[in-house]
Amino acid sequence: MTSTTLSTSPPFLPTSSIEPPQPPISGDPSSFSHPRDFPDIEDQTELLSVSWNQDYRCFAAGTSRGFRIYNCQPFKETFRRDLKTGGFKIVEMLFRCNILALVGGVSNSHYPPNKVIIWDDHQSRCIGEFAFRSDVRAVKLRRDRIVVVLEHKIYVYSFMDLKLLHQIETLANPRGLCCLSHHSNTSVLACPGLHRGQVRVEHFGLNMMKLINAHDSLIACFTLTFDGLLLATASTRGTLIRIFNTMDGTRLQEVRRGVDRADIYSIALSPNVQWLAVSSDKGTVHIFNLRVRVFGEDSSSQQSSVQSPAIFHQNSSTSLDALISPSTGANPGSSLSFMRGVLPKYFSSEWSFAQFHLPEDTQFIAAFGSQNTVIVVGMDGSFYRCSFDPVHGGEMLQQEYVRFLKTDSRPRLN
Repeated sequence: MTSTTLSTSPPFLPTSSIEPPQPPISGDPSSFSHPRDFPDIEDQTELLSVSWNQDYRCFAAGTSRGFRIYNCQPFKETFRRDLKTGGFKIVEMLFRCNILALVGGVSNSHYPPNKVIIWDDHQSRCIGEFAFRSDVRAVKLRRDRIVVVLEHKIYVYSFMDLKLLHQIETLANPRGLCCLSHHSNTSVLACPGLHRGQVRVEHFGLNMMKLINAHDSLIACFTLTFDGLLLATASTRGTLIRIFNTMDGTRLQEVRRGVDRADIYSIALSPNVQWLAVSSDKGTVHIFNLRVRVFGEDSSSQQSSVQSPAIFHQNSSTSLDALISPSTGANPGSSLSFMRGVLPKYFSSEWSFAQFHLPEDTQFIAAFGSQNTVIVVGMDGSFYRCSFDPVHGGEMLQQEYVRFLKTDSRPRLN
């Protein structure tokens, strides 16, 4: 059961970057305040969540006081909003526009964890909200859709009028796993299916649904390419990452993070679909070389690097070979791979091409920056930028480190 409230004015979605609005009316107890209203705020602020925007050029930090938005290159705090009533456990951006989706933390007296607030930061007000009977696990946005993830159900709404378009039943989903495509010509959603290890892929534009049996264990993490035509998955075992064609469910490649069980925190695909990054509780970010077909040249722009899904679809629907690069890839494999089928599977696995080591006791999410760089954000309030050699791989070089929020955990520099 849900309830929806829509503001009298429709959502305003400009393409310009976020800019701080005028100060909100101080008489409103639910309004955001400026940092100067809390002189000791840094010492009392707890980091509740971190999440990338859709093109990985910004990230949002939900705190016990409100939220903060950061630009990645160059790194800087764009703005922050602080509440007198508590913080937010979910802060979801929509590229770099003024619209955000917010879900309050447990201690937030005004915005409970079962309510999604659609916040217009230019107007400094809520323009819509959704209330549910259970806590919200995640919110995902694209320019025309709002997706709310509960533990057993996903709701898909129209962004313009907040009307409910789809309801999807899932297996228990406490992590709030869900991913959307963001290309204007595709509308793809990936979420857990109703069975262990299964991913459900909805191609809304094609009115088609595909079930992919990705793993034997429960799904722990997955991501889509920008156009939604490739899916990368990991299970709760955390040893293997698999890449699938979402049109027909074909498995295109499998890489190995390690042999020991690990909790996978994030999976990221580079804009040109040449590289894959994985972070886990083992304290290492692994980079893998992908052997899927890459159309066009690398680009520093996320949008310009996304190729036409029509070309991709034409190739993927006619031949599996069209999706696999003729190159054997740069990931190192076992010297005993010639005995595949005789020795245990890890002897024939593709291992990571490059690595970056981090503290093991902190949760990190990773994404790709420009020119063979990887950006990493940690729940200890740390930001890293590192680079990898696209020819030789190996240990990545740390280029930048910023402590954007002081927490109880002290990160160790590499």
